[in-house]
Amino acid sequence: MTITYLKKATKTPETEADNARKVVEEMLATIERNGEQAVRDYSKKLDKWDGAIVVAAEEIERRTRDIPASVKRDIEFAAAQVRRFALAQRASMTEFETEVHPGLIAGQRLIPVNVAGCYVPTGRYAHIASAYMSIATAKAAGVPTVIACSTPYKGEGIHPLVLYAMKVAGADIIMTLGGVQAIAAMAYGLFTGKPADIIVGPGNKFVAEAKRMLFGRVGIDVFAGPSEVAVIADASADPHIVANDLVGQGEHGHESPMWLFTSSEALAKDVMARIPALIDTLPPTARDAAAAAWRDYGEVVLCDSREEVVRISDQYASEHLEVHAEDLDWWLENLTCYGSLFLGEETTVAYGDKASGPNHILPTKGAARYSGGLSVHKFIKTVTWQRMSRAANREVGQVTARISRLEGMEGHARTADDRLDKYFKGERFDKGAPVTV
Repeated sequence: MTITYLKKATKTPETEADNARKVVEEMLATIERNGEQAVRDYSKKLDKWDGAIVVAAEEIERRTRDIPASVKRDIEFAAAQVRRFALAQRASMTEFETEVHPGLIAGQRLIPVNVAGCYVPTGRYAHIASAYMSIATAKAAGVPTVIACSTPYKGEGIHPLVLYAMKVAGADIIMTLGGVQAIAAMAYGLFTGKPADIIVGPGNKFVAEAKRMLFGRVGIDVFAGPSEVAVIADASADPHIVANDLVGQGEHGHESPMWLFTSSEALAKDVMARIPALIDTLPPTARDAAAAAWRDYGEVVLCDSREEVVRISDQYASEHLEVHAEDLDWWLENLTCYGSLFLGEETTVAYGDKASGPNHILPTKGAARYSGGLSVHKFIKTVTWQRMSRAANREVGQVTARISRLEGMEGHARTADDRLDKYFKGERFDKGAPVTV
C-alpha cells in the first residue's frame, strides 16, 4: 500500500514552540512568590485590566441584562445540549461492590473533585461555547465549586456573552483574568481561597504551557495545542462541503492544521482548487488565520484504499475527524484515534464546537492516541475500597505473607502474620521464609 502527499505541510506545531516555556516558568515563579499582587500586576500589564478580579453577582446582572432575548435563548439551548450529554455520561458510570473472595468485599466509588478551574479564552474570538463546554460538564459531574476565568475584553471586563454563558452553565465563582495569571490564580487558590483540583479549558501556547508545568500540582484535561481538523473523503463526497469544512476550522489560528485524507485523486484536486477562493471570501481576521493555516499546515494525503486511509488517520490522531464517505458504520468500527468523530455530511465540526452536545475540548498533537477529550470522567475520581471478614484472612493473609517475603519485604509480611496469629490462635500457617537481610 502506498500514500502520496498532494500537499505537504511546511511546519508543525513544534516549529513555533519558541520561548513559551521560559516566559511561563518566570511568570509562575513570580506569582507563587508574590501572590495576588503579582497577578494584578500581570493583568494590568498584559490585559490592561486593573478592575475587580472576582465578578460580583450584581456586576454579572448589569453586564448581561441587555443581551437580546434571542441570543440568550441560543446560549441556553447550546448549554442545555452539553449538560444533557454530560449527564448521560455521568449516568453511564456506576459504583459497585463485589465479593472477590469469600468474605472479601471490594468496591468502587465515584467522587467528584471539590474544586474545578475552567479557563475560557477570549482573544481573536469570543469563545462563548468554551464556557458551557467546561463549566456545564463540571457541574454535571457534581463538582461543588467551579471557578471560571476569562480575559478582559476591550477594557470592559469579561465579554458579556461569555459572561452570560458562564452564568447559564453554573459557574460558582467568576474571575476577570486571562492567560498564565489566570491559570496560576486558580492553581494557587488566589482571590478565592480555593485551590483548584483540576484546571480545564483551551488557550494559547502560554496557557497550554502553564497547565503543562502545573500538572501534578493540579490535574488538567489535556495537553493542548492548536486546533486541528481532518476530513476523510471518498469519491462520493461533495468537494465544496469538504473544502469549506477545512477552511471553517482553519480560521481558528495561524498554526491550525487542516488535513484531507482521501482515496480519490479527482476529489483531492477539486478540494485543493476550491480552498483559496473560499478563504478569500472570509472576513479579514478569519481570512488571515485560515490562509496561514492552509499555507503552512495544510496537507492532502492520497491513499490507495480505505484501509490505508484508516492507518494514516489513526497515525495523525486528529482532534476533530469528519468522515464524508460511504458505509459510515465501517468507518465507525475501524477508526480508533481521534478526539471527536463526525460521521457523514450531515454533521460538521462546527456543530460539535457550538451546540450539538459532545464536548469540544479535545486532545491535539497526537494525544488522541491515548486520551479522550473533556468529559465528566475528568472531574470524577474513581476510587476503590475493601472490607474483609476474619475468615477471609486465612487464605489472603498467608498468600500476602509469602509474596511479601519473596519480595524481601518483611515488614509487609508481619502485618499479615499479626492478623493470622490473632484470628486463628493455635493454627499453623505457611507464611514463607522470614527475610534476614
